[in-house]
Amino acid sequence: MSTQDVAVLGTYQSDFRTHDMSQTYVEQVQKAAIGAHRDAGMCVDDVDAAVISLAPTFFLGVADADRWAIDNIVCAGKPVLRVHTGGATGGSAVHIAYSLIQSRMARSVLIVGAERIAETPDAQKVLNLIFDAFYERDMPLSTNTLVALRACAYLHRHGFTQEDLARVVVRARRNAMKNPHAHLKGDITVDDVMASKMIAYPLKLFDICPRSSGCAAMILGNMDMAKRYRTNPAFVNGIGSLSDTYWMGDRTGPTADTDLVEYDLIRMAATTAYRRAGVTDPLKQIQVAEFYDPYSVNTPISLEQAGFCSRGTALRLEKDGYWDRDTGAVAVNPSGGTLCTNPIAITGLVRCIDAATQVMGTAGDMQVRNVRRALATASGGTAQFYNCTVFGAEPTHG
Repeated sequence: MSTQDVAVLGTYQSDFRTHDMSQTYVEQVQKAAIGAHRDAGMCVDDVDAAVISLAPTFFLGVADADRWAIDNIVCAGKPVLRVHTGGATGGSAVHIAYSLIQSRMARSVLIVGAERIAETPDAQKVLNLIFDAFYERDMPLSTNTLVALRACAYLHRHGFTQEDLARVVVRARRNAMKNPHAHLKGDITVDDVMASKMIAYPLKLFDICPRSSGCAAMILGNMDMAKRYRTNPAFVNGIGSLSDTYWMGDRTGPTADTDLVEYDLIRMAATTAYRRAGVTDPLKQIQVAEFYDPYSVNTPISLEQAGFCSRGTALRLEKDGYWDRDTGAVAVNPSGGTLCTNPIAITGLVRCIDAATQVMGTAGDMQVRNVRRALATASGGTAQFYNCTVFGAEPTHG
């Protein structure tokens, strides 16, 4: 059985904010599904299956909300899967849908989800439950302090400063000003970032993403569906997904297989995605990168591990404008990225939507010129899950 190409037929994302009490979870999921169907010009009968992107339901206060949503996305009687890999969930959902079409189990698949993180009074307390209860939780660690340790090590290894990280935030917020869906945006300065409240050295408030609520959806289809419904589809040229050991102690030190600081899983997942997509030189062949960067330090590490520059150089190139949307060598997070919008359950899906629409030429004011390929990434858990997706203007297999 020959491999077949998979195309993006339709997308939708809402405007994101801290609270959205105007709709329930299922109403948000329904809204996103309808939006993706309309964008593709499809009706619900044209979709064979659905993948629901739903991370921890602690935030919702409703257990297994995916069951509640099946009727609202008109998928009763169809295969429906729920995916949960933490912050990587949205990207994982895209990969599952891609695999269903590749294996010819479906002609088209709806990927849909919503996030209502603000319904919990203390999201950080919930997130801290991801750490191992016997060895790690009593340290005490949080997602903020974990990444702060990584940031300290990264800056020390490569000789950079807090101001260097602040430039990443400035570019992200500036890019987000052209994104109507972004949660945080604005023309800020390095001084503004440095003046924001210290959360966990060296990370300040502006170095950290917001808690975002909203919804998103994407429809993937085979070539027959693409020819029928889309004149300018983006194709999923290559995917790469990896997981790592749960225990962080096994990812540090001279005997570790992977490096918790430098985030080796990015390189490993990207290598797989590039091989499948036929990418040999990402700096020359990829025009847009939508990285999963809930913290400012994630951006330079991602750039280096994904092959856009050598280790320890991304922040120097940031200072030179190398990653700017309109004038840089590669447009990095032209949407503003996760630093500006982080609806955890669907952040990876939003990264894929923002990358795919760049290839399709439908990114609106965020559009980068002459995009032929775009990369989207997502990460989840204690940096335990990682996935990369390469979207292209041409099918992989012709």
